Amino acid sequence: MTVSTHKFGRTARSRDPRVPHLSALLAGQKLAPPPASVNYVANMPQTFGMMLNDNLGDCTCAAFYHARQVWTFNADKAESTAPDSDVEDLYEQACGYNPQTPGPGPGGNEQHVLQFLLKTGAPIGAAGGQRDKILAFVEVDPRNTDDVKRTINDCGVAYIGFPVPENVTYNNRTWDYEPTAKMTGDGHAVVLVGYDANAATAISWGQLYTVTWSFITNIVDEIYALADPDWVANTKKTPGGLTIAQLEAQMKTLKEGAPTALAAGA
Repeated sequence: MTVSTHKFGRTARSRDPRVPHLSALLAGQKLAPPPASVNYVANMPQTFGMMLNDNLGDCTCAAFYHARQVWTFNADKAESTAPDSDVEDLYEQACGYNPQTPGPGPGGNEQHVLQFLLKTGAPIGAAGGQRDKILAFVEVDPRNTDDVKRTINDCGVAYIGFPVPENVTYNNRTWDYEPTAKMTGDGHAVVLVGYDANAATAISWGQLYTVTWSFITNIVDEIYALADPDWVANTKKTPGGLTIAQLEAQMKTLKEGAPTALAAGA
């Protein structure tokens, strides 16, 4: 049953053939195993902000601004939390939300939102007057646990989306795969910000949740490695260890091709 005061909002995933896949980019390479555990929020304040996801179906946008909190805290040593007005602006621009229309809005498609972040960037700063773009995004197979771990370790976060089973609620702080749980018809987007052998840690609705590997491999249907410019500059880490030139080459057709989320029908 959908939580009445805490919304979801991810729409059905896209399968754009131009989005590169990490497994293909790293094919043939002998990779070191990822670290046994990572926790990028260990020293951060444990309240990350609802980012309007209590009333709006803006989880695809809220997840990006939660990622930005992690990046700025760990790479810049000063956490930056965007005002709700910026989150709402991104929801309008990338997903077609109309604040004059009552209700949670249309939700968002993750690949469309990421393409908007790549080409146009998220509003930040005073009155959203500046733009924060990502360098690249690369799809990751949820069934490849090592690649998911590498993504979190390399990128600070993994941006994920999934259809929502009934056991995923605001009050249930551990999301595990329950084969008998019914699907609600909703979709959700969050970022993973750490992991160990048993589970990953996610930010959703301003709080931390435990997401088991069984849930990730059985329920999650899209994961992306995001390359943030400041993160890359300050940590020297990129998705899969790819160079900036390699990532930019992979993004060329996405930047030049399909339109923003609004024109793509998000």
